[in-house]
Amino acid sequence: MADTNKSDTPHIDDIQKALEKQIAELRKEITKINKSISARGAEMLDDASEQASDFYETAASRASRTAQQLRTQAQAVSEVARDNPGTTTAVVGVIGLLGFLAGLAIGQSMNDTPRRWY
Repeated sequence: MADTNKSDTPHIDDIQKALEKQIAELRKEITKINKSISARGAEMLDDASEQASDFYETAASRASRTAQQLRTQAQAVSEVARDNPGTTTAVVGVIGLLGFLAGLAIGQSMNDTPRRWY
């Protein structure tokens, strides 16, 4: 009976050594995978940073062009207003009157209680 136990023990030792070897190989594989993931993450971060930089440069250039165009149009409107002060005053007055009337109409429509003007 003692012989059977001794013959089983080397078999268990072989299995344990094989499992330890597999665990060591798996650890090496996990280390490689972690390094690969880390490198991939760094590449993706660099790509995202580059894309954000390109987007910012494009947006800044468009904003600059838009601001320049707005300045040009504002100067043109300003010159026309200086050249025609009577017309400018009339246009601003009509816009103000229309705004006042629109405010009255909105105020009346928002009022819950009906009012009589007489």
